[in-house]
Amino acid sequence: MTSPTAYPPELSGVVVAVQANYYRVQLVTPGIDSTSELLCTRRSRLKKLDQQIMVGDRVGVEEPDWQGLRGAIATVSPRKTQLHRPPVANANQVLLMFALADPILDPLQLTRFLVTVEATGLSISLCLNKQELISDDKRQQWQERLRAWGYQPFLISLHQNAGLRELQLQLQGQLTVLSGPSGVGKSSLINHLIPDRDVRVGAVSDRWGQGKHTTRHVELFELPEGGLLTDTPGFNQPITDCSPPSLAQYFPEARQRLERGQCQFNDCLHRDEPNCAVRGDWERYPYYLTLLEEVVAQQMAQDAIANTESKLKRKAKRKGNTEYEPKLSSKRYRRPSRRSQRQNLNDLYPDRYSEDSPST
Repeated sequence: MTSPTAYPPELSGVVVAVQANYYRVQLVTPGIDSTSELLCTRRSRLKKLDQQIMVGDRVGVEEPDWQGLRGAIATVSPRKTQLHRPPVANANQVLLMFALADPILDPLQLTRFLVTVEATGLSISLCLNKQELISDDKRQQWQERLRAWGYQPFLISLHQNAGLRELQLQLQGQLTVLSGPSGVGKSSLINHLIPDRDVRVGAVSDRWGQGKHTTRHVELFELPEGGLLTDTPGFNQPITDCSPPSLAQYFPEARQRLERGQCQFNDCLHRDEPNCAVRGDWERYPYYLTLLEEVVAQQMAQDAIANTESKLKRKAKRKGNTEYEPKLSSKRYRRPSRRSQRQNLNDLYPDRYSEDSPST
């Protein structure tokens, strides 16, 4: 390992965790142990530039304190990709994980997650855990069903250690975002892939039949065979931020239909419009209509708020209620001049207020 005096003035690293105003940076500078981590702050100039630092960012670290394992982030490299929910930079793919049982696999909930991930533009790897809890026929049915949706799922069993090798090969050399509802085994998967990491595992709630949240913040884990994996806090009801006409693009079945033939209207919502290429008897079409109603309602609510905010401004909250008042016009409010007043009076009473009459 290179001596501290031979280190370059700026070290390179990857942000693996963000907590409050501190950043854990794993160093990737040649000649330095790749397991070395520094607890860093960010330079004040980055604060002035309002430069946000996210998990997955490639950063430059200055003035490392090797005894205290501290440093300061001085630069942030341009991002190749960026997710806002969860906040992760430079991700290559999303590993969407569900369970075939315990909790029960809900096709509509799975569709919500798939649409949300499709909207990111990243490649999707779908993983279904707990295959030992269902019959061989059920497993075959789910595989054929998901292939019709446009996905090739990995069926695994963490309990029986089955189907994991193919999944490990899929993760090599990639920065993968692990996502999915709570209780499907995400934390257990990380503990299996990275044995030296002790990630807290939660159980499925007996009352609600759903998983309990165990992940509280985003963190990157280095895989033994190369690559990075991040667990993210679970979301029971993910929301897609997209316009109604673009929603169909996040369904592979709809994209295939659009490739074979175009709709008559460019802004077709694929409901009851004539000569629609998407509307049909494919399985997830009712799910599409359900999500479309939600997206349309969301768009209308956003437009209403924007229209309200353009005419009103929010006052201070009183007793928990938000009040609004009209915005003042951009024109300056001032008393009219005496000349304007006299001209108006001349127009109204030409005989009384004439040029020859004395000033009042």
